[in-house]
Amino acid sequence: MDLGVIAGAILMACAAIGGGIGNGLVFVRYLEGIARQPELRGLLFGQTFIGIALVEALPIIAVAFGIMKLLGIL
Repeated sequence: MDLGVIAGAILMACAAIGGGIGNGLVFVRYLEGIARQPELRGLLFGQTFIGIALVEALPIIAVAFGIMKLLGIL
């Protein structure tokens, strides 16, 4: 088996795991913020989605590189 295939698969798996953990941490902090100050729910909601978008950017890029590695482009 080619090492490029294994490297691409590991890259995509780590990106998925890291993205899931990151999104979980952002959402936990959102729920903690609502529990402490419920009146800021709207402000925290918008900031949470900005945080999730920033967390998701890296796994999407890593998956793109993983697919490129699997196809032998990289």
